[in-house]
Amino acid sequence: VQLVESGGGSVQPGGSLRLSCVASGDTFDLFAIAWFRQVPGMVREGVACIVISDQSTYYGDSAKGRFTISSDNAKNTVYLQMNNLKPEDTAVYYCAAEYWPGLGDFSVWQTGAFSSWGQGSHVTVSS
Repeated sequence: VQLVESGGGSVQPGGSLRLSCVASGDTFDLFAIAWFRQVPGMVREGVACIVISDQSTYYGDSAKGRFTISSDNAKNTVYLQMNNLKPEDTAVYYCAAEYWPGLGDFSVWQTGAFSSWGQGSHVTVSS
């Protein structure tokens, strides 16, 4: 599956952005889609994940209470709504996909073992 992200940009602290990840192909509902972020020189961090088949969601600690992951299956798109953004949210955000057709709990998503990755979308939070 090929992934294309969009929606990044610059925003002031406290602002919001919505990232989109469009997946190619006709097997969208057989995948888990996640968002990761990375700052140069730092470890990649898992932000959020959704299993499309059962709509179960998982969040990294930094995202809980501020970010929401969702999907529009008709559009093969996963969204990451980011509210109350902070300067420490500045990073390149990547979406990633892994085949996971209703195989149960996907708590291991934060290991980052996904087979497909997008090109990345820059998010800058600064006053």
